[in-house]
Amino acid sequence: MTSPRTAPRPQVQLTGEKETLLATLYGRALDSRAKDPVLGDATAAETVRRLDYDFSKLRLSPGNAAGVALRARQLDVWTARFLARHEEATVVHLGCGLDSRVQRLDPGPGVRWFDIDYPEVIALRRQLYPERAGHATIPSSVTDPAWVARIPDDRPAMIVAEGLLMYLTEADGTALLRRLMDRVPGGELAFDAFSRFAIRTQWLNRVVVKAGARLHWGTDTAGIAALSPKLEIVENISALEIPGIEKLPAGSRLAARMSARLPAVRDMARMYHCRF
Repeated sequence: MTSPRTAPRPQVQLTGEKETLLATLYGRALDSRAKDPVLGDATAAETVRRLDYDFSKLRLSPGNAAGVALRARQLDVWTARFLARHEEATVVHLGCGLDSRVQRLDPGPGVRWFDIDYPEVIALRRQLYPERAGHATIPSSVTDPAWVARIPDDRPAMIVAEGLLMYLTEADGTALLRRLMDRVPGGELAFDAFSRFAIRTQWLNRVVVKAGARLHWGTDTAGIAALSPKLEIVENISALEIPGIEKLPAGSRLAARMSARLPAVRDMARMYHCRF
């Protein structure tokens, strides 16, 4: 009988924006190995070990890894707070990639959790993560309206998107979020978004360039507020001022502090927590 340690490693054949999910996975894995981790996602480290992929070519620094982990942790915090208030709820995890958020948060039996991503991403995910009660994966582009019919319409929903919306066009991204808000009776949104300046300077984003991907949607607080008249922005945080930023390595922490003094740079990436 083949043991897990000797089983063939799943091969990764992802390109373009799909390949960028490996950088966030690797960032969480590197963070978990740090002396004082931000997120401590041991599942990410184990997943990296199991995959047949040269992660070293991503060239992520400890600062990059901590930044990825801080973003994930903030979305975890918002999602966990929602689930603490709603024992019977739905979580819609858009562009889930190989994120182990459902394992990290370990929702209760009253939660129905849906991970949505491209078919090839979900196929890889199913090789890596065990099935669990109340959890389902949906192999689809997030912009295809058809899959939304699978989302229950009888409970409040937490809609989470990490490192996704900037890869969509503004038309597709706004249509997606409005479609989901119309589907459920109410809930919350938690996501990160890039500014228009960040989109114009995407050639500086090494992960995006190396994958041959392209960013499209840049927005700001006013643009988010305009998504729906029933949408309320509860929290709005610059990625350079995120709680826990003091856990970055000293050089990265100094760079973040200096960059945050420039409004255009400070607002390049922001995190939003909204209620609808």
